[in-house]
Amino acid sequence: MIQTKSDLQRYLQEDNGYLHNGDENSRKAYMKRAKDAEYYIGEFLVYLRKEEYYRNCGSSLLGKFCALYYERKKNRLGNQLGFYIDTNCFEEGLTIFHHGSIIVNPNSRIGKNCKLHGNNCIGNSGNSEACPVIGNNVDIGFGAVVIGNVQIADHITIGANAVVNKSFTEPGITIAGVPAKRIK
Repeated sequence: MIQTKSDLQRYLQEDNGYLHNGDENSRKAYMKRAKDAEYYIGEFLVYLRKEEYYRNCGSSLLGKFCALYYERKKNRLGNQLGFYIDTNCFEEGLTIFHHGSIIVNPNSRIGKNCKLHGNNCIGNSGNSEACPVIGNNVDIGFGAVVIGNVQIADHITIGANAVVNKSFTEPGITIAGVPAKRIK
């Protein structure tokens, strides 16, 4: 959770880390001119992290205004990209590879360096309000769904179109299928 300005800077540097190799400024300028989706995904993450900062630290009237300002910018861009991600769900290092439907329940907790490939849903099962707790360095494939009161260990790869509705506590495995099971 972002608590200080230095936390905010670290989160902004770590998010979409695959974009930070080479000459970052010229690549970002090119993506903006080309109206590339990667540029807008990066902007969404900046708005998300700034909203988190002001929500967590901005108790003054100005802080509350800034939180609302960044929430509106994030939501407007999120509606265009197909994202619904609330504050304080993801630790640092969030990477989103593609625009398209990504829905994350506000009560879900996801660790550092999570990778989302698009068309993902992370939330409750509809039978209860319990949401997933996902560890660090988890790679969630395209179309994968993680629902219910489940625990996902560190360094797990979730295959494309998998439906995860039970816990996997062994780190470093690959899971896939409907319902998901260990495959490697």
